[in-house]
Amino acid sequence: MQTNFTLAQLADPEISVANEILRKCVHCGFCTATCPTYVLLGDELDSPRGRIYLIKDMLENDRPAGEQEVRHIDRCLSCLSCMTTCPSGVHYMHLVDHARTHIERTYTRAPLDRWMRALLANLIPYPNRFRLALAGAWFARPFAPLAGNLFGGRLRAMLELAPKAIPPRSSMDRPGVYPAQGERRGRVALLLGCAQRVLEPEINDATIRLLTRHGVEVVVPPSAGCCGSLTHHMGREDEAQASVTANVDAWWAETAEGGGEGLDAVVINASGCGTTVKDYGFMLREDAGYADKAAAISAMTRDVTEYLAELDLPAGAPSDLTVAYHSACSMQHGQKIKTLPAELLTRAGFAVKGVPEGHLCCGSAGTYNMMQPQIAGTLRDRKVANIESTRPDVIATGNIGCMTQIGGGTAIPVVHTVQLLDWATGGPVPPALREKAV
Repeated sequence: MQTNFTLAQLADPEISVANEILRKCVHCGFCTATCPTYVLLGDELDSPRGRIYLIKDMLENDRPAGEQEVRHIDRCLSCLSCMTTCPSGVHYMHLVDHARTHIERTYTRAPLDRWMRALLANLIPYPNRFRLALAGAWFARPFAPLAGNLFGGRLRAMLELAPKAIPPRSSMDRPGVYPAQGERRGRVALLLGCAQRVLEPEINDATIRLLTRHGVEVVVPPSAGCCGSLTHHMGREDEAQASVTANVDAWWAETAEGGGEGLDAVVINASGCGTTVKDYGFMLREDAGYADKAAAISAMTRDVTEYLAELDLPAGAPSDLTVAYHSACSMQHGQKIKTLPAELLTRAGFAVKGVPEGHLCCGSAGTYNMMQPQIAGTLRDRKVANIESTRPDVIATGNIGCMTQIGGGTAIPVVHTVQLLDWATGGPVPPALREKAV
């Protein structure tokens, strides 16, 4: 794609990167076949190619975002399926994230939209606040149908996504060091996350049990918090950068170079968070005080399944459970981890089935299912129908957002991959499967 940025514009590092990305696009349209919003809506502007044209025009002309750009970029799930399909290597993720920052800085949203976005940004990344908000939503949840299409259906979506019961806080939900059992084979930092530790604290518990049982010491630094992806994908870059630098500081202090005992990896068990943490090096590339440290942290970051594969877990006894493995978009498209989780589950003894149209998003996408509930609901129903066609006993995935989204549309239990691996190697039965296991 030909671009016409001025030399003055290209002096801006962000514009320089956008220019490089835009020039790689050859208008081939392969991305349209795998873009969920284009598949559903059939609008060229709701495809990656269409959005790229909008972003190019907006940035080249150095103008504020308009209603058209905002509408179609807001509809993008950031599922990154287009990046898997693109034969030219267009880094759409960095381009659309830049566009969202530009929108946040130059476009004035309607008051209700601003309020809802600010509410989500100031609740979800903070576990204590989020827990209190869910307690309030629990009381209001029975009245969700009465909300109808009020506020574009967003209020109803928020209430329906609230859990029917809020799990108690885990005893492991705290900073500290969890020692390896037996001889120490490794030492890792674990990101506890924000929403996950409230909605499904058993995921972190299972991760810690599984790692320590296989000789890995797990450290949770006190100052590590939200990965920053939620605010980053909203274009709220100052808030995102604050989260990113706090985590880099926390994990760097545990490395040998930072004066700590050393780390083999930073382990992430929510694939959406993992995609962002692996991008810290890019996000802080222009920050002289953090660029090298952020690049080192990104290089040592592993999805929990990547790290478990390095441990060579023992094979499990055959199970009579059939598992449908849903590969989160952030896992298969963002981190390019395509077959490893299913291979680990198979080795653990489970009968694993793939999901038809597995490349298409379930509609969760961070806050997307609350901000774009109609599209998200259609995608969820399509995903659930595809999963249920495999007739599984349980659904496994590696992202809490997918678990919540898919779980809202099916009676089949949904668990995290690491919960099944923990169970298969000596841990307890996942709570969602206890009735089935009895």
